[in-house]
Amino acid sequence: MELPPRPRYSPAMNYRHAFHAGNFADVVKHAILALCLDHLGSKDKPYRVIDTHAGIGAYDLTSDEAARSPEWVDGIGRILGADMPDDVAAALKPYLDLLAEMNPGALTEYPGSPEISARIARPMDRIQLCELHEADSRTLERRYARDGRVKVEHRDGYKALTGLVPPKEKRGLVLIDPPFEDRDELAHMAAAVMPALKKWPTGTYIFWRSLKNLWAADRFDNGLTEWLITEQGFEPEKILRADLWIRDLASEGKLAGAGVMIINPPWQLEEKLLALLPWLAETLAQGDGYGWRLDGGLTEEDVEEADAD
Repeated sequence: MELPPRPRYSPAMNYRHAFHAGNFADVVKHAILALCLDHLGSKDKPYRVIDTHAGIGAYDLTSDEAARSPEWVDGIGRILGADMPDDVAAALKPYLDLLAEMNPGALTEYPGSPEISARIARPMDRIQLCELHEADSRTLERRYARDGRVKVEHRDGYKALTGLVPPKEKRGLVLIDPPFEDRDELAHMAAAVMPALKKWPTGTYIFWRSLKNLWAADRFDNGLTEWLITEQGFEPEKILRADLWIRDLASEGKLAGAGVMIINPPWQLEEKLLALLPWLAETLAQGDGYGWRLDGGLTEEDVEEADAD
């Protein structure tokens, strides 16, 4: 896998997640993050979370931004109170429990990944948050100023990552969840993670990708998977892809699909997602052509093409 050029970002980034907090893409990403963190906490050893694009920690769903574009209504709003099978309820439990803890009454606040990490992590665990946007970094500093487990750094998480691994705990998770402002975002993601994986091949890595450009996402997934298996000696079961789309991916308008690539997924995560994803696809659908996929980053067609070559 050819190493792409390092990203060049301006600190004045435009993306504001408050407009999208709690939408279908957040539901998928955060439910999976909560499951991974819950698994890490099942062992009596400390772990570290490294979040390369942390945002502001949590989002006010009563704010002007959220009210202007209330995507959460068709995301987490549909999940809360919905009838669900027992296996789906079990898969969503870590995620829904922390939402209930944050919102003892009506849903007014939605957690970003830093808040999910902070609420699930134990006193012995540590959380490293990187945020390049200056105002957002200050917001994070204020939010977690009294939490000794959390360290906030105003820096480019891509550039910081290699120096942050392996953590002294030797256990943990890296979340790479960029704003996708740059058309080459997936190349930047690969450039950041490849040296980190070489230094810390046993950590759990979660990469969030939009599926606005399915070809680009598949190219990233396939390239990373092939590199891990053929050059780094990873077993195929150490790579898991979980994607969801709420309408035809070719449809115009707002984002229709998103999901994650997971390196070193926790035990039983695939089984839980096999129950969860079909239910989420039906519950969150906003049009024809909705669906989901859960695989190892290479489809049967990819394998057949590789064999043919």
